[in-house]
Amino acid sequence: MLENRRWLVIPTSLVSTINFNEVKESSADTLRYSLDGTKTFVKYDVTIVLETYQRPYINAETNEEMFETINAGVYGRPSFYSNEYDEYTHEEILELLSTSEWTNFIDR
Repeated sequence: MLENRRWLVIPTSLVSTINFNEVKESSADTLRYSLDGTKTFVKYDVTIVLETYQRPYINAETNEEMFETINAGVYGRPSFYSNEYDEYTHEEILELLSTSEWTNFIDR
């Protein structure tokens, strides 16, 4: 299941633009923030279509078989998604969150 999960790191200035129906978090209060408070992230599931294909369906008005083209691509990203922000897989986000930017390491 996590192979289709993605995490998008965004500046905190975008929090007000998040449609929480499109991500796994429920509100701004449930977001995790970088230690300096400038970044946060959201998680969501994507569907990856490797090849364009035709999907048949029945037209409800004419009862005729029709075809819809499904293009190759990644679907399910939130509406505020942009290539400007870094998108991570599960392994990649775990690595990022273990850095000093996100985790306060205390000397022992």
